[in-house]
Order: sequence, then structure tokens, then C-alpha cells
Amino acid sequence: MTGTQPLFFNPLADGYIENPHPHLTEMRESDPVHFTLLNQWIVFTYADVTRLLRDPTMSVQDDNIELHDEERVAAFVEAAGGDVQRRRNMLGSDPPDHTRLRRLVSKAFTPSAIEALRPRIQELVDDALDGMARRGGGDVVAELAFPLPFDVISEMLGMPESDKEQIARWSGAVVKTLDPIITEEEVREAVASSTAMDEHIDRVITWKRGRRDDDLLTALIAAEEDGDRLSPVELRDQVSLLFIAGHETTVNLIGTGIYELIRHPDQLAVMRDDPGLGAIDELLRYVSPVQFSRRITLAEAHFGERVIPPGSMVLAGLASANRDPAKWGPTADQLNLRREGAGQHVSFGSGAHYCLGASLAKLEAQVAIGSFVRRFPEARLDGEPAWNGRINLRGLERLPVVVS
Repeated sequence: MTGTQPLFFNPLADGYIENPHPHLTEMRESDPVHFTLLNQWIVFTYADVTRLLRDPTMSVQDDNIELHDEERVAAFVEAAGGDVQRRRNMLGSDPPDHTRLRRLVSKAFTPSAIEALRPRIQELVDDALDGMARRGGGDVVAELAFPLPFDVISEMLGMPESDKEQIARWSGAVVKTLDPIITEEEVREAVASSTAMDEHIDRVITWKRGRRDDDLLTALIAAEEDGDRLSPVELRDQVSLLFIAGHETTVNLIGTGIYELIRHPDQLAVMRDDPGLGAIDELLRYVSPVQFSRRITLAEAHFGERVIPPGSMVLAGLASANRDPAKWGPTADQLNLRREGAGQHVSFGSGAHYCLGASLAKLEAQVAIGSFVRRFPEARLDGEPAWNGRINLRGLERLPVVVS
């Protein structure tokens, strides 16, 4: 309770997008296992979040939800013309489908395969920073944070040259569906964008068939044609997931990470001198590029004194867990790139659905952020940054800087 008013999670409150942590702290301290006004549950402590994510009895398939937000579901159904089909990708699949799909793709994300990308990532970063140096500044998001992971995942998949801005709009609309609150207009835009993205990927797959390129998409097509792994729908949905997930969250990590380092010059100096992966883990903990992850209960679940019924959507509050003093101590709200154990953050989830692309995202961030702070240690903001307005995949849409 807050005074005489009941406490409820409200990500639409003024200032939440710019800084959600005061409200997340309030929820974690006052109602750590919370039933929202939209018939969803949220757990806010590190202990509950990790327990939820690692519980093998939990589902990620939306068709197991029984307690729906009926208005939201109806809007989806109407916008989709009355036909809503479950995505056949890793993110929304339980075993054995999840195990099969993840095994198929995981070969492209082995440590050696990811490390082999370092020279190309460095080349792309250097090109972006050269342009900013010539102009004396620029927009970190538009010139570095967005194009880098977009180009890397495009090259990994073997996607042809395409309209980055158009695909960015489609992708941005689609990931809005991950927010716990979404308007009917955003639902319609997401459905239209998803359809357009599907059609684009279908055209690329058709173009790829019969080619023998050395890329991930060609390997996925070959696996499908072997007859027992990927259906055509699974193929398309897997490529869509890899393409969207392969850049959306890394954009937030690089852009918001650089922003926080500019705001914390003492930590920027640490990053400049030692841009190791430990520093990237602390940035991941501090900025939480993904704020929430979801699970669905298949049986009654007990969290503290609360009983969550079967068929319930339960959100794991990743950003809250990453700042929980019960885990991180009294400095939980401070950025400390030398923090011991920073790699225990939950920004990539945990358990069987731990992010497959975690190593790639960390490598891209290490090269991009480390190169930026070494090249421009005196960088400063050139006006106010603009946030992307998303509740879940929270990040910056624009970060203007002056460099010298």
C-alpha cells in the first residue's frame, strides 16, 4: 500500500521510461509477487526471478495461458483477421521442440564461431567511429548501436542488402508486443509489421534455395530439406527470431551503455583502461536491455505467501532483480565496472532459455563500447537523448554526442 491507495505496477507513469528503477524498487519492497490489473503476475526479487526462469516445469508457450487479458487477446485476433497462430521458434517453444530448434542453431554460436567474428566487428565499429570523428560527433544509436548488430546478424544469416530503416520499423513494431501494456493501435501495427517481415523473409528463403552459400540461413534451409528438422513455418519463424533478437537488444546495450558511461566519467575511465567482458556484464546488470521475461505456470506455483494458479502468465522482473540489494548489496543502484560477480545478472535470462546469442551480444558491446571510450574519452552529450518508449526492450532511440 502507498498511503491509502493500493499499489499497482504502472509502467505508464510519468518518468518510468526514462528511469523505471524507483518504481521497480517500490514494487520489489512492497509487493514482490504482484498480480497486475491485466491478469498477469510479476516477480521482482532476484531469488524469485532466478527460481522462475530456471524452473523446468514452467512453459513459454502462450497457448498454455488461461488467465488472459481478454481485451488484448481480442484486439490481436481482430487485427490478424481472426487467425492467430503460435510462432514456431525457440523463444515460444517448450521441449522437445525448443531442444531441437536450439540444437540446430547453436553451432553458429559456439565460442570459437563468435570469436572469429571479432575482426569484422572491429572493422564495422572503426568505420562508424571514423565517420563520427570526421564530423565531430553524431548520433551513437543511428551510427553505431543500431547498424553494428544489424549488419553482423545480417552477414551471419547471409541476408541480402535491404532497407535497414524499413526493417527497423517492422522490428520495432513487432517487439512492442513484448510489453506488458500495449495499445490497440500498436497491436494492429505489430500484426501488419509481422506479416510484412514474414513476407520479406519468405522471399529471401526462396532466393536462397539452390544456392550453396556459407552462412546460417543456407545451413537452416539444408537442415529443413533433410526432412526431419525444420518445417517451412519453423524455418521462417526461426530466421525472424534470429534477425530481430540478433540486433534489438544489443542496440539497447550499446547505446544505453555508452550513455551511462558518459554520465559516469569515473567508470568511463575504467572501461577505457580495461574493456573486458566483466565490465560488459556490469553494464548489462545496470541497464538491463531486456526488462522482463515471461513464463506460464502449468501447475499451481507458490512464491512467498502468494499462490499462482495454473495457466497464469508470470513475468520475471529482470531489471528489478539486477538491482536487488538482497543479491547485490547496498551498492546495487551504483555502476561499478569492477564489481565482483557481475556475470550473475539475469539480463540474458537463465535456465534452458538462456539467450543463445549472449556471447555475440557481449562481444559486439565489448568492441563497440570499448573502442568508443578509447577513441573519444572526452565525449559529451549534445542535447538530450531520446528514449524508444518501450517498456520491455527499453533503450535509447537517439543519443547525440560531441567528440574530439
